[in-house]
Amino acid sequence: MSRLADYFVVVGYDHEKERSGISSGIILQRFPEKDWPDTPFIEGIEWFCQPQGWALSTDRQEPQFFVSVLTDIDANRHYCACLCFNETVSITPSKPVDEEEDAVEGETALVRPLPTITHHSIMYAPKCLVLVSRLDYIETFRNCLGIIYTVYIENVGVPLETLVGNIIGCIQVPPPGGPQVRFSIGAGDRQALQPPISPSLPVTHTSVNLLFQQLGIRNVLVLFCAIMTEHKILFHSKSYNRLTEACRALTALMYPFRYNHVYIPLLPAPLVEVLSTPTPFVIGVHSSLKTEVSDMMDVIVADLDGGSISVPDGVSLPLLPEPLLSNTQEALSLILQPELGSADYAFPPLAVRAPQPVMLDKEIRAVFMRAFAQLLQGYRSCLTLIRIHPKPVITFHKAAFLGERNLIDCDFSTRVLDCMFFTSFVSERGPPWRPCDVWDELYSNFGELFKLEVQDSRMLLMHIQELAQQLYTNENPNPQSYAQKILVPPEGAFARIHQPSFRVINPGQVQAIIAEGLAKNNLKSRLVYFYPKSI
Repeated sequence: MSRLADYFVVVGYDHEKERSGISSGIILQRFPEKDWPDTPFIEGIEWFCQPQGWALSTDRQEPQFFVSVLTDIDANRHYCACLCFNETVSITPSKPVDEEEDAVEGETALVRPLPTITHHSIMYAPKCLVLVSRLDYIETFRNCLGIIYTVYIENVGVPLETLVGNIIGCIQVPPPGGPQVRFSIGAGDRQALQPPISPSLPVTHTSVNLLFQQLGIRNVLVLFCAIMTEHKILFHSKSYNRLTEACRALTALMYPFRYNHVYIPLLPAPLVEVLSTPTPFVIGVHSSLKTEVSDMMDVIVADLDGGSISVPDGVSLPLLPEPLLSNTQEALSLILQPELGSADYAFPPLAVRAPQPVMLDKEIRAVFMRAFAQLLQGYRSCLTLIRIHPKPVITFHKAAFLGERNLIDCDFSTRVLDCMFFTSFVSERGPPWRPCDVWDELYSNFGELFKLEVQDSRMLLMHIQELAQQLYTNENPNPQSYAQKILVPPEGAFARIHQPSFRVINPGQVQAIIAEGLAKNNLKSRLVYFYPKSI
């Protein structure tokens, strides 16, 4: 069991460092105040709460929710869910110092000094509520932060300390394969959280489908080949959420490989120099920075809002080998453009296949999984087990594989086999004694599936749908729906004129609730050993 969230942080605008309406963020409060032994607090989180910088605004803005992903020194990802809103501040500018009149030396000061020119103006400063977690349950974080914001802005009679303490100390999440968790954070809400079945399968919801809607089949295939050959990839969009989802989708298409280079879905504007790193990366920036990154000669840039990508002339980008590239494009067209096959019919069918976006997402992922299964056929015969104890050491005979598959002149295959993540793939999936997952099953059965598809082309879509159903079941193993109850503020509540500031949370009360919740969870875990076992 793991904590739902490791830290709750309130980040505000640092008025002491303000210069012309621009400043930096400052951590006002964090809970718990002491670091967890297993998860130290990540410094610099305030940079990622306002990726475009901390600045006052003249207009009150809608509350925003987005997720930044931070990576610690051990390559573990931490998800920082941010709910940002505005608070009213009163600015009192005074007359500039160089315009003030001083008495001339040797003369007495004026009896009636000139009044200082002052006026009051209303500005709006950003404030962020942040949940930091090692778990990737974005919608649950959105609901919890939304409830805290609603209780604050609607003055609901629920202490904020109760909500924060329950989120940090009382909600335990089982590992992948565990049961559904139903809980409340204390505001009359009802929430449910369902862990996936497999720990190795990515969870994408509809992000892959969204990426194809934004960029199209050909552009996504180019980006896919770029990430598989360790190129630098930069997304830009006006939406923070679109950037996070695009980075998630592209790395999910790599499965069964895992991306282990620089991964920053939301890069803050003050840290834009990170783009000059010589290592491969997948990074997202706000569209306001696109002019600053347009002249980078070794970065492939994808415009999510405009639906285009830009590959510099000096970048050598190999594509999938034929006929794998053509087969993948045809399979994607079959899924994303089902009406294309009957577009020229004299009597087109009345109903065309139109799956839900979440199933469409899984069908697209199934196409890429099948592409890897076809590309890597026979790789296990090129593995050599050198040592078993104390840890298995396996080597891969690259030349033998390329020779057997007639891929010696294939630049794409050669680069993939040289990548860091292929080495990790061999070490993780090389041993024969290990838990297998969906991709292992697909790999072992792909030869028979391919023979059936050659005999009957209609079997292709059927096999893709069967694989997509397994991916869907992994994310939604519980067929029973649960009616959640989530507090939300009324429309336009953020624009109220007389709105108090977000109050200071009592750290003592929060710590007491966290300690009580941890004690109860420890007691439950101990009682498990005393439950009678059914025979």
